[in-house]
Amino acid sequence: MHVINEVMPTNPAQLLGLMEPGPDGPIFMINLLKFKDRAEYADGRASDLSGREAYMIYGRAVSQLLPKFGGRAIFAADVTFLSLGQVEEHWDEVAIGVYPRRYDMVRMSLSPEWQEISVHRTAGLAGQLNIETVLSPEASNMTWLQQIVASIGTSA
Repeated sequence: MHVINEVMPTNPAQLLGLMEPGPDGPIFMINLLKFKDRAEYADGRASDLSGREAYMIYGRAVSQLLPKFGGRAIFAADVTFLSLGQVEEHWDEVAIGVYPRRYDMVRMSLSPEWQEISVHRTAGLAGQLNIETVLSPEASNMTWLQQIVASIGTSA
């Protein structure tokens, strides 16, 4: 398996795929995050922030923005150990957001509000993997997951 962390999508096929309707029902976006040692802002501003600190500015803001698009941040935790498998380098954090549909995630990422806060994301990230997932029929019957799904909004 070959892994490439990216900050923004560069594969045209992936960009086209994002514009497709996507699966029915909510999507759970798994984010595997790798931070820069020091934040690097594209506008050249001086910063004493670590990459993690810059990303956390984005993380707090995006968790407030998600409900406006029907979504929710549901999980974030540091990666501490790889217990199975092998990679050259561990990710620093795993975060999960849930959206009513893929369209809602794309719509959020095109919004002026997201564009404004994403400067901190770009400054802090060395790269990431975003993995879209949907509940299996078995998982859909789990009470705790039903509660999460019930808590997300629907968007226009």
